[in-house]
Amino acid sequence: MPASIANILSDQEFFSGLERAHVEFLAECAAARSLEQDEVLFRNGDAADAFYLIRSGGVVLEVPAISGPTLEVQRLGADQIIGWSWLIPPYRWNFNARAEDTTELLVFDGAAVIARCEADPAFGYQILKRFSALMSERLDVARQRMMDQWNPPGFA
Repeated sequence: MPASIANILSDQEFFSGLERAHVEFLAECAAARSLEQDEVLFRNGDAADAFYLIRSGGVVLEVPAISGPTLEVQRLGADQIIGWSWLIPPYRWNFNARAEDTTELLVFDGAAVIARCEADPAFGYQILKRFSALMSERLDVARQRMMDQWNPPGFA
């Protein structure tokens, strides 16, 4: 299975430009997972120890509200990466993630990837660049959605 996962990863924009050995390592750290509609993948504040590649279906990222319903931040679909909290202490999720419908994912062992990043700084730098861009995008989307949804009328 890792060889077929390596081929899947090689076709993904997120992993493009990585050395083949790095792609093969990531494939060894990956396993398939299925989610049913509305199944929770992770919750804000829970321990984060993995990241995910959506193969099919979709996942909704949400921010829990102090009171009332959660705020939908972003919908992610096939070929998108979920999760960056596994990379940064204190290794806790910053959003909720819920399957929008039946969803197939690849789950990557975050601890194994971090260990490789520490042992191989060139690999670590490549991973950090990719996940830094992902963090920036997700936080920008979350900020905009919160401003749009939680800004009371007349508030400047």
